[in-house]
Amino acid sequence: MTATLYPHIEIAGADALIVYLGADTQPEISAEVQRLAQGLQSFQGQEIVDLVPSYASLLINFNPLLCDHLWLRKKIRETLDSSTSQQESESRLVELPSYYSEESGPDLNLLANNAGLSPEEVIALHSEAEYRVYAIGFAPGFAYLGQVDQKIAAPRLATPRKKVPKGAVAIADRQTAVYPAVSPGGWNLIGLCPTPMFDANNEPHMLVAVGDRIRFRPIGREEFFDLGGELPEFEVQS
Repeated sequence: MTATLYPHIEIAGADALIVYLGADTQPEISAEVQRLAQGLQSFQGQEIVDLVPSYASLLINFNPLLCDHLWLRKKIRETLDSSTSQQESESRLVELPSYYSEESGPDLNLLANNAGLSPEEVIALHSEAEYRVYAIGFAPGFAYLGQVDQKIAAPRLATPRKKVPKGAVAIADRQTAVYPAVSPGGWNLIGLCPTPMFDANNEPHMLVAVGDRIRFRPIGREEFFDLGGELPEFEVQS
């Protein structure tokens, strides 16, 4: 079998191409995705309709009335080959306050027990790491962050909750995230973040973007309420 060479461009529809920059979830590959997206932004709103970055790929939707696959392939190659696309782009560091506790994270103690750690050790491992926003999906403002320390990686719940509260800080496998709104979910909940991840009245609507760096800052109960946090009623898992 022939090995796939990267970058690799494939047709993703009559008006779309997808560019694969690698096969793994790695900060370096995510940075390459971000640089390519930034390099193509000058065409957005004209030939390019939308840019959708993911962990290791970039989906590009184009206007077939203004260009075609061949034109877009040429611009992708030029952007990848240009000196500016090879420069390390500046990524924002966003700090998210998080109230870690049994009352704000109903799965914290169980996750700690399964990992052979204390809740305090789980909190330290989660908050001392710096994460990268690899993708945004599932819901507006839901940022997939990676990667958590292997010691606190945890599989999704066998039975997902029908209602996960807004602001829930969660872990699934080696990813972590903050739920931007009330929704169903099967991730392990370890805390609450009082900072909104999505606000339709603000511009931009989403607090973070693909490529941003994220750190969680542990806060106490009082600061959580001072920052506008509210304790929800969590769905009891059987």
